[in-house]
Amino acid sequence: MLFVAFAMLIAVGIGLAISADAGTVVGLTQAETARLIPLLLILTLVASAVIGRRHRLGEILSNFTIWIAIGAVLMVGYTYRDELAGVGQRVMGELNPGAAIINEQTGNVRINRGMAGNFRVETAVNGARIPMIFDTGASAVVLTNADARAAGIDTSVLGYSVPVQTANGTGYAAATTLSRLEVGNIARDNVRAFVVQEGALETSLLGMTFLETLTRFSVTRNALEMTD
Repeated sequence: MLFVAFAMLIAVGIGLAISADAGTVVGLTQAETARLIPLLLILTLVASAVIGRRHRLGEILSNFTIWIAIGAVLMVGYTYRDELAGVGQRVMGELNPGAAIINEQTGNVRINRGMAGNFRVETAVNGARIPMIFDTGASAVVLTNADARAAGIDTSVLGYSVPVQTANGTGYAAATTLSRLEVGNIARDNVRAFVVQEGALETSLLGMTFLETLTRFSVTRNALEMTD
């Protein structure tokens, strides 16, 4: 019961402290209520010592200190929530190089270089998650047959008449239009693309019909950055 009481009081205190529009609570201003919280905690500590004889004072003080520390950590975490979110994004970007890291100040999208040395970009095509390789040598976005089907394109009715050179040799592709292509917070509608025949390509390519719509994109040693 002591843990529950401390948890409830600290939760109330944090809620009042971080709410800029809290106004008054039972006739007290936010500042007055914040000053009252330590008194309530002390009263709870004393009451617990009197009622719960089986708890030694040392245990109560230890528990009190633990909950104060937890409250402090929560307050610090809330205060620096934006910075921590940025750190979390960067960590996820390192663990998953294709994930888009969005700079909250500029809106730019950063992609970390993968272990293979290329930039594998997690995209969304017509709402379907499609991994692509960043490729300025591709004149257009190119989808594998499987990725096209995942994006809702009926590949059986496409006319594969455009010769393309791939790592697997010469193949044929069909022209199509993607309703929507997204990379992080950057989205483009009606993007011209090609769909290659089954087995002609291992991974879809993020080519120039998307890249040329960007204000800017740049490649450094370890990162690709895109500006909407």
